Amino acid sequence: MIARGWAVALAVALAGGAQAQSLPLPRGASLTHTQVFEEGRYALPSGPWEAGEGVPVTVIEGAVEESAWRVPPGLTPQQIIRPIREALREAGWTIVLDCGAEQCGGFDFRFGTRVIAAPAMFVDLREYRAVSAIAPDGSGVSAIASTDPGAGYLQIIRADTTERTPAPEVEAGPVAEDPAGLIARLERDGRATLRDLDFATGDAGLGDGAVESLDLLADYLGDHPDRRVLFVGHTDATGSLEANRALSRQRAQAAVDYMRARHDLGPARVSAEGAGYLAPVASNLTESGRRANRRVDAVLLPVE
Repeated sequence: MIARGWAVALAVALAGGAQAQSLPLPRGASLTHTQVFEEGRYALPSGPWEAGEGVPVTVIEGAVEESAWRVPPGLTPQQIIRPIREALREAGWTIVLDCGAEQCGGFDFRFGTRVIAAPAMFVDLREYRAVSAIAPDGSGVSAIASTDPGAGYLQIIRADTTERTPAPEVEAGPVAEDPAGLIARLERDGRATLRDLDFATGDAGLGDGAVESLDLLADYLGDHPDRRVLFVGHTDATGSLEANRALSRQRAQAAVDYMRARHDLGPARVSAEGAGYLAPVASNLTESGRRANRRVDAVLLPVE
């Protein structure tokens, strides 16, 4: 049985083929990362870390989907994981790993298995819970839950051995920003990615048109004179770190220049920094991942 207070929101093919079931997510969980590799290979952790051996794994080839969520505070890692483990068992999957931080191997397990990069996912080395399961058809699912003082974190990686028809590739353009969503993320997390700032490799230009997210931020700063925004630019991993740091700062500076030219916001309200490729949100081994990493984040700060 799934505990009250949980939203059944993650559709996963738990038995392969057409027989699908859902994994339960905590109510209020918000997606922070998702990526699909149609022809992937996942080393599913199938046991705790062992001295001299490392983390035992079962290698699964097929479509690999990785996702992470931020969970409202109040639940322990065990409470986050338990309904997921129960749903897998009820669907006939075999649980091959079920352990807490110390029993899993602590630091060694955490860094011996795939964990989605921060800030999308966070793992406290002293307090996390991990579960892995394998289906009769050889598909696999792993889940890791952890917490910090302000939130819980959950990642689920699914490796599906069943054949799927790949979706046609679509060249995605800039994503229109939801005004309520941008400001809500900024106030909740202290940062938000500006999704409608879209950069090609090596490019830092915004073009001549209006940028909805920047106009929204300008209105927000106008209503909150005690706050400022630091724009942090990011790049993919093409080229040297030094060159990418310079390019990332140019991307952030483009946002600052827009705010100053169109909204008359000075250095006390908007500024720029560059992180290069040191804070990816996706794999730099794929074109879709590199594109996601070319971005600008807005960081909310008090006026000095």
